[in-house]
Amino acid sequence: MMKNYKKTLRACYLGFITQAIAANFAPLLFLTFHSDFNISLGQIALIPAVFYVTQLTVDLICAKYVDSIGYRKSVVASQLFAGLGLIGLAVLPNIMPPYIGILIGVFSYALGSGLVEVLCSPIVEACPFDHKEKVMSLLHSFYCWGSVGVILLSTLFFVIFGIDNWRILACLWAIIPLYNMYNFATCPIERLVENGQEMSLRQLLKTPIFGVAIILMICAGASEMSMAQWASAFAESALGLTKSVGDLAGPCLFAITMGIARVLYGKFGEKIDLTKFMLVSGIICVLSYLLAGLSAIPILGLIGCIVCGFSVGIMWPGSISITVPRIPKGGTALFALLAVAGDMGGAFGPSMVGFFSQQAGDNLQVGLLTGCIFPLIMLAALIAMRKMARKDK
Repeated sequence: MMKNYKKTLRACYLGFITQAIAANFAPLLFLTFHSDFNISLGQIALIPAVFYVTQLTVDLICAKYVDSIGYRKSVVASQLFAGLGLIGLAVLPNIMPPYIGILIGVFSYALGSGLVEVLCSPIVEACPFDHKEKVMSLLHSFYCWGSVGVILLSTLFFVIFGIDNWRILACLWAIIPLYNMYNFATCPIERLVENGQEMSLRQLLKTPIFGVAIILMICAGASEMSMAQWASAFAESALGLTKSVGDLAGPCLFAITMGIARVLYGKFGEKIDLTKFMLVSGIICVLSYLLAGLSAIPILGLIGCIVCGFSVGIMWPGSISITVPRIPKGGTALFALLAVAGDMGGAFGPSMVGFFSQQAGDNLQVGLLTGCIFPLIMLAALIAMRKMARKDK
């Protein structure tokens, strides 16, 4: 019988939407946690730290153990952890100390999110699709659409039913990963590299092009998250917008333009050289950071933020797509370590922007101006990888 790999693709699409729910839902409730459970803002600040540290840890563990456990068991578990975590977020604060209950829920769905990040890309890469770089770009666009959907639909739910009913919404969002368990349990899943043929971690680390790929992923994560994490605050401070409007004008538009870039490459990618597209995107990214950091006209600065979303759209999936063919026996460990590098960049970039903003007297424009270092380094790494590829040929 012909295997239905479109079902595999749909399952991975929902997997990335699950990751978007995990990353974006709880931050919408931080002030509610503060007022309803009397949790300090300092404790609330640790919630995203728990999420990202857990996700990074899962990435590292996956590099060593996922191949022996198996893709199917691991990816079904990812959806189970995510669903139970969202339900736990709604239930546990009522039956134990609220802060502990919230952290347990966050820890659970962070486990699921980390597994999704490592597994969905190699699962799709292993499917016999034509023009896999197009498929990879389209796959990653579902994280963007998921982020937009979570923000918009959650905001609409709170307006209609009241934010006091957030527990119901958490359980509704949990339906997506719990349903997707069935998809992953029944869809065809192939191995990226046959058993015993994968490169060891030591071999990967000794591969010169792998080092360049790690730099690409760090810069991709940092270029994306440095602007994404500060887009709302920039919209509020520069334009004097309210928090809710700032979220829509900043992160939402950023995610939309990022998703558009990924969909466009997913549709027309066979006509476009991926490395050239990434080089052009890197140049646009540098210019968008300069516009946000130097413009004296606030609305132009906001346009810089939005254009940045388009420019970073191809960076993460593109870095994966140009690396995998050059390290064909990298296996799951390659995808896991690339995810670790991307997450490290995503954690370091916004912190650097915040630090330099504070040093400049809470001037966010100065902080964003420093962010252009990441796409500049990425451009250099892309040129280096291109030269290495030509030399190998």
